[in-house]
Amino acid sequence: QVQLVESGGGLVQAGGSLRLSCAASGRTLSMGWFRQAPGKEREFLAAITWSSGTYYADSVRGRFFISRNNAKSTVYLQMNSLKPDDTAVYSCAADPNPTPTVIRDWSYWGQGTQVTVSS
Repeated sequence: QVQLVESGGGLVQAGGSLRLSCAASGRTLSMGWFRQAPGKEREFLAAITWSSGTYYADSVRGRFFISRNNAKSTVYLQMNSLKPDDTAVYSCAADPNPTPTVIRDWSYWGQGTQVTVSS
């Protein structure tokens, strides 16, 4: 069983940056970030393998950057040039071998952290 705890959400003005963190209780392989805005489906953002191979959704490529520190069992999401449309609950997920963009492939989920971008 893997437990995930996100942190780093909050309120930021448009154009600003935030860095989210996700701490895992145990050894994980691939980890990913997702978000869900009110009234919308959960959306894949980025994923990273144990060896730090990365995958990004087209909607955030070049603005969001995923990284990990395996010694700390932590994955990060650096979010730059934030827009009001980025407002959502951001969640991290973990799985031994997911297809990154397939949400049902991810076995373990954190509780989420709210990100609000004001205009």
